Amino acid sequence: MKILLVEDEKGLIITLTDRLASEGFDVVSAVDGKEGYDLASSESFDLIILDVMLPKKNGYDVCRDLRQKGVSTPILMLTAKGETIDKVLGLKLGADDYLTKPFEVIELLARVEALLRRSPGKADTAVNGAFRFGDIGIDFKKAEVTRNNTPVDLSAMEFRLLQFFIENRGTVHSRDDLLDAVWGYDAMPTTRTVDVHIAWLRQKLEENPRHPQFIQTVHGMGYKFVV
Repeated sequence: MKILLVEDEKGLIITLTDRLASEGFDVVSAVDGKEGYDLASSESFDLIILDVMLPKKNGYDVCRDLRQKGVSTPILMLTAKGETIDKVLGLKLGADDYLTKPFEVIELLARVEALLRRSPGKADTAVNGAFRFGDIGIDFKKAEVTRNNTPVDLSAMEFRLLQFFIENRGTVHSRDDLLDAVWGYDAMPTTRTVDVHIAWLRQKLEENPRHPQFIQTVHGMGYKFVV
C-alpha cells in the first residue's frame, strides 16, 4: 500500500519512512503543505499522514482543501498540540484520526493499520494494484483495462474517472462533485463533460450501455458506481 507522509522534520521523515517501509508500505514524502496537497490531489494513496505545523500551507488547510476537492483518502493528522480544540478542529475538517507528538512509532503503526481496515474500498483496490468487476479487469499500476482479457483503450481522463468511481463505489456523486474531484478546479470544464465521459465509459465497459449495470444514473442527483 502507498502512504503519503507530509512532514517537515527531517529526522521524523527518515524514522517513519524506514519503519513504514519495513512494514511493507511504499512511502512518498513531502516537506511542506503545498507539495503535500499537490501530491495528494494528483496521485492515488491509501493513507495520508499529515503534520499540522507545515511551511507554505498548514495541515488543517491541506486537509480541508483535499476534502473539498473530493479526495477521500484516510488522513492521520500529527500535531504537537494537545489541546482538545485542536483535535476537534482537525476531525471537523475531515481528518480520520490524530496523533499528538511526541509519539511511539508502534502507536502510529497501530493507527495506520486501523485506518486502513476502516477503509475497505480504498484498500482492496490497492492490495495488489488490481480490481475486477463483471468481465472487466483493471491494473492500476500499469493504468491498463481489459474486457474479457482484451485490452480496452481508455483516455487518461476516462481512466481517472473510472478509478474515482471504484475507490468511492456506492456513493452518489453530483456532476459538480465529479468535476472537482476528477478534472480539478482549474480545468474549467462543464457538467456536460461529465455526461460525455460517462457515456464513453459505458460504451466501453457496460454490456448494455443503455441499461448500465455498474455506472448508474441517480436521477436528480448524479451518478454512482455499483458492484
